[in-house]
Amino acid sequence: MAQNVEIKAKIAADSFELLVQRAAAIATSGPVDLIQTDSFFNTPNGRLKLREFDDGTAELIAYERPNQDGPKTSTYTRASCDGPAMLTALTRSLGLIGVVKKKRKVYFVDQTRIHLDQVAGLGAFLELEVVLAPPTTQETGNSGQEARPMSEQIGQQIASSIMRKLEISETSLISIAYIDLLQQVST
Repeated sequence: MAQNVEIKAKIAADSFELLVQRAAAIATSGPVDLIQTDSFFNTPNGRLKLREFDDGTAELIAYERPNQDGPKTSTYTRASCDGPAMLTALTRSLGLIGVVKKKRKVYFVDQTRIHLDQVAGLGAFLELEVVLAPPTTQETGNSGQEARPMSEQIGQQIASSIMRKLEISETSLISIAYIDLLQQVST
């Protein structure tokens, strides 16, 4: 199981490119451009989503994260899978809650992932994920060097520092997932 400290913020559409420039200026690598479709399923605990990428690959992600503003700890498990078959099986057995489609630009600052997202039906967002406990080799399929574990307190300090460097205001932070925001918009 992996663990992150995360923040999510709504950003104005007209400041998206400025934020891309700020992220590029502090990044140690990136960007990586992704197109993702996340299908969410009914679960008794936490959340379960199937993430399908535009290259045809997919992964199943089970995670728990509190709905609160500011840095929060998330625990998750990821597993590669056959996207179309998994979508069919999980929809039939658990029921589909909804689908989130996004274009994501990812920059890396050491153990932190900066996600600059354009989410269909919602707009532009920033997510920071500071890796505390790295995924296991089984989860990533990667036998290379992994990030070193760090404390939650240090992860929160890193998230706050990167927020300041990117000039993200505390007032722009949101506490809920994209799927929750989409459900609010549709009601």
